[in-house]
Amino acid sequence: MSQSGALHLSSGLQGKNIDKDQLESTVEQYAKYHDLHGGDEEVRKSNYSDLVNKYYDLVTSFTEYHWGQSFHFAPRWNGETLRESIKRFEHFIALQLRLKKGMKVLDVGCGIGGPLREIARFSLTEITGLNNNAYQISRGKELICSAGLSEQCSFVKGDFMNMPFPDNTFDAAYAIEATIHAPDALGAYKEIYRVLKPGKFFALDELCLTDKFDPSNSKHMDIKAEIELGSGLPDIRTTRQCIQAMKDAGFEVIFAKDLAEDSECPWYHELDPGYISWKSISNTRVGHFLTRAIVGTLEFLRIAPKGCNRLFSILQTASHGLLMGSREQIFTATFFVLGRKPLKESAF
Repeated sequence: MSQSGALHLSSGLQGKNIDKDQLESTVEQYAKYHDLHGGDEEVRKSNYSDLVNKYYDLVTSFTEYHWGQSFHFAPRWNGETLRESIKRFEHFIALQLRLKKGMKVLDVGCGIGGPLREIARFSLTEITGLNNNAYQISRGKELICSAGLSEQCSFVKGDFMNMPFPDNTFDAAYAIEATIHAPDALGAYKEIYRVLKPGKFFALDELCLTDKFDPSNSKHMDIKAEIELGSGLPDIRTTRQCIQAMKDAGFEVIFAKDLAEDSECPWYHELDPGYISWKSISNTRVGHFLTRAIVGTLEFLRIAPKGCNRLFSILQTASHGLLMGSREQIFTATFFVLGRKPLKESAF
């Protein structure tokens, strides 16, 4: 990370999203939810809303600066930049949903609306973004206005476990690395099923554990805990659990695949200390050392609020867990499922 990046990490946390005097306590409260710090999975699940809100209050500003406005990974082709792969994946989702001009679409857990804006432009649809984080909605509204999409895109504050929409409202729905935060996948998918019109499609992109994950393997469990801490997750589901929950919610599963299997180059290039590019230099060992030194100095000089270095450690934990999980082939960031709500619903 450059000096400007380190400054953004510290200064960005002093904006609307979190009071600088509360940063250190917020970081500590968030970290205590997780196993690496003596946390408990059931506590995380029962307090998932607070867990996720604290996580995104802490990381949204930095993630936008470092990663872009679409907070997700994507399968990648050789010669393709990170931003290009993300845009292509968002177009892929729009095509899988058979989107057409004028359709009403739901973005479940929309972040600051990067995919929402890109898919709206690409498909000429009307997209509603559902989000439970006030800061992200505020930032998303600013970006929609700047993009001239206020007539086409909107945000609603709400919990995807209890959506504020009537039954059979939307012509399509998608969730990109969002329902990973749900304490119960089945409950989240049932709500999406409920608000979707019969015969319409739901596209799901999920972070998942693969069949190679072994819960009796301590190394695997350590990697899982790192991903949960670094990504604001109450738990991580397996690909099989994800598919089964979709079916149990009532969806016909049309297509399910780990898209990383067909990716020409690893989706995690930017997280790999051995992969050198201008954009990824902050993830090298030297980059980590320099960033920690810069942030620590800014914190010592009281230019940055106390807690910045602790937050940077959490973000490093995320990178390490995601990278190791992928190398061990026990984790994928690009598990895609396309489901369809039947025209005639069955009792379940």
